[in-house]
Amino acid sequence: MNNLFSKLQILGSELVLGSLIAILSVLTALAGYQGSMADSEQTTSNVQGQQRLTDANAEYLTANQLIVYDYTLYDGYFTAQPGTEQEEYYLSSFSEPLQTDMAAGVDLFSDSYYETMYADANAMFEEADALFAKAQEWNKRGDALQLVMLIMALGLAFAAWASLLKEDSRMRILFAFFSIAMLGYGLVTYLAVPSVVG
Repeated sequence: MNNLFSKLQILGSELVLGSLIAILSVLTALAGYQGSMADSEQTTSNVQGQQRLTDANAEYLTANQLIVYDYTLYDGYFTAQPGTEQEEYYLSSFSEPLQTDMAAGVDLFSDSYYETMYADANAMFEEADALFAKAQEWNKRGDALQLVMLIMALGLAFAAWASLLKEDSRMRILFAFFSIAMLGYGLVTYLAVPSVVG
């Protein structure tokens, strides 16, 4: 048992403990910094998503108003005398999608008409969804980096406590071992941190 203890005493040496403290300090700071940056990117993506969602809602309401206006104009066009200025006024006032459908002789106010009228709003909704999804990815990355920082900080604490104990203390070796274990676990966890595409 004493032979094993003497072999393990190298774990509690000043060189090993000093190296552990330096490495774990740097890795803790790195994980903290990257976690903070991930939180910042999450906030940015969320704000951009909210702005895009607001724009999409405004565009959707505008499309609704244009559709109602087309219906109102069509009622007037339907009752106007053919070939009169009144009929021409209604024709020229229709939205471009409705004018296109009338020129093509297809069914008016069809599904394609609504798709065209809501196209800009729907595209903005998709952009907002993409930004919210990206914010979620940054959130997962930030959470994973917080875990890495916690593991590295525990390892740093073990190394610091070990360095305060006497060189012949068994607890010094035990704390050094825990510190090395936390370093290994932290590195594995760090390598598994999800990245954000784009």
